[in-house]
Amino acid sequence: MNPEDAVLVGVISRKRDYEIARDQHWYRIPSKQAPNGITARYIALFFSSAKTFGEQASTISYYAEIAGYELARRRDLLPDESPHERDDEEYYKIQFRELIERTPPIVNKPKPHRFAFIYTTWDRFEQAQHIRDLYSTSDYFVDRVFHALKQGGINPLRSWEAARPSKKSDKPELEYPIGARIRVLCENGSVTASTNPADKREGEDFVYLQPHDYLSEDDVKGSTHQIMEHVQRLGGAKMIDIPVELY
Repeated sequence: MNPEDAVLVGVISRKRDYEIARDQHWYRIPSKQAPNGITARYIALFFSSAKTFGEQASTISYYAEIAGYELARRRDLLPDESPHERDDEEYYKIQFRELIERTPPIVNKPKPHRFAFIYTTWDRFEQAQHIRDLYSTSDYFVDRVFHALKQGGINPLRSWEAARPSKKSDKPELEYPIGARIRVLCENGSVTASTNPADKREGEDFVYLQPHDYLSEDDVKGSTHQIMEHVQRLGGAKMIDIPVELY
C-alpha cells in the first residue's frame, strides 16, 4: 500500500448490493461517471441507508483491493431486475478481493457530506475519521458547485480521475491528483467545469474554477452562475439524471 494509491469510495444504499459486494465481490458504477476508466487500486464501500444498515449507516466500514473491471449493461449485471429504465446503460463492473473491515469506520455524521462517489488517496483514506477528510479543498469546492447546480434545476455529470503521470523528467514515477470535474450536457453542446485548466477540450465550452479560497459561498455562487450562463447560451441543459438509488 503506497500513500499515492487511489481509492474509489462507492455508495451502497440497497441490502442486495451489499450482499453482491460481500459474496460475489463486485460493485457497479455508470461508465459516464468514469469516462477514463477505473484508475483506483482499492474500493471502499459507504452505507447510505439508515433503514437498511442501522448503526453502520453513514459510514465506510469495508474496503478491498481491486482485481479488475469490465464494461457491461445493467440488464446483464442484474438480469432479474430487468426490465429496468437503465437496462441498456453501460456500467463498470469493478471486481475486487475479500472485503476488509475498516476499523474504526469513517463516518459521515453528525454533519453529513453529500456525494455519489469519491476518488481519494490511500494516505487520506488511512488517516480519515470523517468523509470530509477524504477530500482536497479543490475537490470539495467542485462538489459544492455540483450540488448548487442541482438545486438550480441542472442535472450535471461528475467524473473523476485519480491521477496522471507526472511530467517531471527527474521524477517520472510521481503522480499528481486531478480530482473532480463537472460536465453539463446541453441542447447544442456541453459545458465542462474543472479546477484543472488542462481539462479544456476543443469545441467544448469550459469554465475554469480558479483556485482561490474554495471555501467562500460567494465563490460557489459565482462559479455556478458562470456555468449557468454557458448552459443557457448553448440552448439549456438536457434533462439527464442518474440518482444513486437507481444504480
